[in-house]
Amino acid sequence: MTMPTPEARQAALKADPRLDAYFSDEVERRRVTREMFDEAAAGYDEAERWTGLGTGPWYRREVLRRIGLRPGMHILDVAAGTGLVTVAAQGLVGREGRVIALDPSPGMLGELKKKLSVETLEGYAEDIPLPDASVDFISMGYALRHVGDLDRAFAEYFRVLRPGGQVCLMEISRPGSSIGRVLLFGYIRGVVPVLSRIAGSRADVGRLWEYYGDTIDAALEPEPIMSSLRAAGFSDERCPVTFGIFREYLARKPEAGAV
Repeated sequence: MTMPTPEARQAALKADPRLDAYFSDEVERRRVTREMFDEAAAGYDEAERWTGLGTGPWYRREVLRRIGLRPGMHILDVAAGTGLVTVAAQGLVGREGRVIALDPSPGMLGELKKKLSVETLEGYAEDIPLPDASVDFISMGYALRHVGDLDRAFAEYFRVLRPGGQVCLMEISRPGSSIGRVLLFGYIRGVVPVLSRIAGSRADVGRLWEYYGDTIDAALEPEPIMSSLRAAGFSDERCPVTFGIFREYLARKPEAGAV
């Protein structure tokens, strides 16, 4: 497969203009999204229980187990939020393992700390405050579309992973069929607000879910993401899809000395 030039790849990775209503540049993106997540943190888990699209505890745990997360491993959960993926990871690595949760929102990390005793780091995927080759596995649950610079983030993933380490990025994407798109966005923009009100969610949680819907609608197609993983040095990259919308971007850092 012909590798796109860095310029072409960066053009493909630029934010969709549909998100201009929220922010105009990367500095504003970070400020606005951090504020949204901080404000929604207290009601996030309750809203997710009512509105989650197949992203319940069983699904998250099963994905990590199937991809290869095992007892004793060291895992970094990027954009951990309130710890929905982190909980599953902790259960799989056990007491001999190590779990690190990274997120830019102190509000979200505060909610995570109420239910989990793991290491937490405040920061972004593009600037991970960890030494080189320090973890065996990197997970990210439904947050890839919030990253401002995928090339930089994947370079950081590659840096902090040990040789042979794996990346598992769970994401929701636009369905390929028009019927699927109508159903998905009808659910997100019509049903989810009703369920959020039933759950007693605050208005700021509803605002965050509206933003979720817009980011899914503006999400990148798989190939630019796979290209960015390859450019960072990853191999064995693949992207299985479940039910037409749940994607798993998977890749591995080559073993030391591998060609």
